[in-house]
Amino acid sequence: MKVSLRAGEKIYVNGAVLRADRKVALEFMNDVSFLLGSHVLQADETTTPLRQLYFAAQIMLINPSAKDEANLAFKRMLTALLGTFSNQQMLKELKLIDEVVCNDRIFEALKSIRGLYALEAQIMSGGSGAAIPAQTGQVRPEATA
Repeated sequence: MKVSLRAGEKIYVNGAVLRADRKVALEFMNDVSFLLGSHVLQADETTTPLRQLYFAAQIMLINPSAKDEANLAFKRMLTALLGTFSNQQMLKELKLIDEVVCNDRIFEALKSIRGLYALEAQIMSGGSGAAIPAQTGQVRPEATA
Protein backbone atom coordinates (compact mmCIF):
# COMPACT_ATOMS: atom_id res chain seq x y z
CA MET A 1 0.00 0.00 0.00
CA LYS A 2 1.31 3.43 -0.93
CA VAL A 3 0.57 6.60 1.09
CA SER A 4 1.51 10.13 0.08
CA LEU A 5 2.19 12.76 2.75
CA ARG A 6 2.55 16.51 2.42
CA ALA A 7 5.30 18.43 4.21
CA GLY A 8 4.49 18.64 7.92
CA GLU A 9 1.76 15.97 7.75
CA LYS A 10 1.67 13.28 10.45
CA ILE A 11 0.94 9.58 10.14
CA TYR A 12 0.42 7.15 12.99
CA VAL A 13 1.95 3.75 12.16
CA ASN A 14 1.70 0.78 14.53
CA GLY A 15 1.78 3.11 17.53
CA ALA A 16 4.56 5.37 16.25
CA VAL A 17 3.95 8.98 15.20
CA LEU A 18 5.86 10.08 12.11
CA ARG A 19 5.98 13.55 10.56
CA ALA A 20 7.14 14.23 7.03
CA ASP A 21 9.53 17.16 6.67
CA ARG A 22 8.83 17.30 2.92
CA LYS A 23 6.42 15.74 0.45
CA VAL A 24 6.98 12.02 0.53
CA ALA A 25 5.41 8.77 -0.59
CA LEU A 26 5.60 5.76 1.71
CA GLU A 27 5.06 2.23 0.53
CA PHE A 28 4.18 -0.32 3.18
CA MET A 29 5.58 -3.69 2.18
CA ASN A 30 3.88 -5.72 4.93
CA ASP A 31 0.83 -5.58 7.21
CA VAL A 32 0.63 -2.29 9.04
CA SER A 33 -2.02 -0.31 10.87
CA PHE A 34 -1.94 3.40 10.20
CA LEU A 35 -4.02 6.53 10.49
CA LEU A 36 -3.33 9.83 8.76
CA GLY A 37 -2.97 12.82 11.06
CA SER A 38 -5.94 14.53 9.42
CA HIS A 39 -8.19 11.71 10.68
CA VAL A 40 -6.90 11.78 14.25
CA LEU A 41 -9.37 13.23 16.74
CA GLN A 42 -7.86 15.08 19.71
CA ALA A 43 -9.29 14.47 23.20
CA ASP A 44 -10.70 18.01 23.39
CA GLU A 45 -12.68 17.35 20.18
CA THR A 46 -14.68 14.47 21.70
CA THR A 47 -17.73 16.68 22.21
CA THR A 48 -20.45 14.21 21.18
CA PRO A 49 -21.13 10.54 21.95
CA LEU A 50 -20.07 9.42 18.46
CA ARG A 51 -16.86 11.43 18.65
CA GLN A 52 -16.10 9.73 21.98
CA LEU A 53 -16.74 6.35 20.34
CA TYR A 54 -14.45 7.35 17.46
CA PHE A 55 -11.73 8.35 19.92
CA ALA A 56 -11.85 4.93 21.63
CA ALA A 57 -11.66 3.14 18.27
CA GLN A 58 -8.83 5.43 17.18
CA ILE A 59 -6.81 4.48 20.26
CA MET A 60 -7.18 0.81 19.30
CA LEU A 61 -5.59 1.59 15.95
CA ILE A 62 -2.82 4.03 16.85
CA ASN A 63 -1.77 2.72 20.26
CA PRO A 64 -1.45 -1.08 20.13
CA SER A 65 -0.29 -1.28 23.76
CA ALA A 66 -3.64 0.20 24.90
CA LYS A 67 -5.80 -1.74 22.43
CA ASP A 68 -7.46 -4.03 24.98
CA GLU A 69 -8.34 -1.19 27.34
CA ALA A 70 -9.61 0.97 24.47
CA ASN A 71 -11.66 -1.96 23.15
CA LEU A 72 -13.38 -2.31 26.55
CA ALA A 73 -14.13 1.42 26.59
CA PHE A 74 -15.43 1.20 23.02
CA LYS A 75 -17.75 -1.70 23.93
CA ARG A 76 -19.10 0.15 26.99
CA MET A 77 -19.75 3.30 24.94
CA LEU A 78 -21.34 1.35 22.12
CA THR A 79 -23.66 -0.48 24.53
CA ALA A 80 -24.70 2.87 26.04
CA LEU A 81 -25.34 4.35 22.59
CA LEU A 82 -27.44 1.37 21.53
CA GLY A 83 -29.53 1.89 24.66
CA THR A 84 -29.82 5.64 24.14
CA PHE A 85 -30.59 6.17 20.45
CA SER A 86 -34.03 5.27 19.13
CA ASN A 87 -33.35 6.22 15.49
CA GLN A 88 -33.44 2.94 13.55
CA GLN A 89 -30.84 4.01 10.99
CA MET A 90 -28.41 4.98 13.76
CA LEU A 91 -29.01 1.70 15.61
CA LYS A 92 -28.48 -0.33 12.45
CA GLU A 93 -25.24 1.49 11.60
CA LEU A 94 -23.92 1.15 15.17
CA LYS A 95 -24.54 -2.60 15.08
CA LEU A 96 -22.63 -2.82 11.79
CA ILE A 97 -19.77 -0.83 13.33
CA ASP A 98 -19.70 -3.26 16.26
CA GLU A 99 -19.39 -6.16 13.82
CA VAL A 100 -16.59 -4.41 11.93
CA VAL A 101 -14.66 -3.80 15.17
CA CYS A 102 -15.19 -7.42 16.25
CA ASN A 103 -13.53 -8.39 12.95
CA ASP A 104 -10.59 -6.09 13.83
CA ARG A 105 -11.27 -3.74 10.91
CA ILE A 106 -10.78 -0.59 12.97
CA PHE A 107 -10.00 1.76 10.08
CA GLU A 108 -13.29 0.80 8.45
CA ALA A 109 -15.10 1.43 11.74
CA LEU A 110 -13.56 4.90 12.02
CA LYS A 111 -14.74 5.83 8.55
CA SER A 112 -18.23 4.54 9.34
CA ILE A 113 -18.42 6.49 12.59
CA ARG A 114 -17.34 9.71 10.82
CA GLY A 115 -20.12 9.06 8.30
CA LEU A 116 -22.68 9.15 11.13
CA TYR A 117 -21.72 12.58 12.51
CA ALA A 118 -24.37 14.39 10.44
CA LEU A 119 -27.09 11.99 11.54
CA GLU A 120 -26.02 12.37 15.15
CA ALA A 121 -26.14 16.17 14.85
CA GLN A 122 -29.61 16.02 13.37
CA ILE A 123 -30.85 13.66 16.10
CA MET A 124 -29.29 15.75 18.86
CA SER A 125 -30.87 18.91 17.47
CA GLY A 126 -34.30 17.32 17.73
CA GLY A 127 -34.69 16.22 14.11
CA SER A 128 -35.82 12.75 13.15
CA GLY A 129 -32.62 11.96 11.26
CA ALA A 130 -34.63 10.46 8.41
CA ALA A 131 -33.06 12.66 5.71
CA ILE A 132 -29.44 11.61 6.26
CA PRO A 133 -28.31 8.89 3.82
CA ALA A 134 -26.42 5.93 5.23
CA GLN A 135 -22.72 6.25 4.49
CA THR A 136 -21.24 3.21 6.18
CA GLY A 137 -21.94 1.05 3.14
CA GLN A 138 -19.37 3.09 1.20
CA VAL A 139 -16.40 1.87 3.17
CA ARG A 140 -12.84 2.04 1.95
CA PRO A 141 -10.74 -1.09 2.50
CA GLU A 142 -9.16 -1.14 5.93
CA ALA A 143 -5.79 0.41 6.49
CA THR A 144 -3.71 -2.70 6.27
CA ALA A 145 -1.68 -3.84 3.34
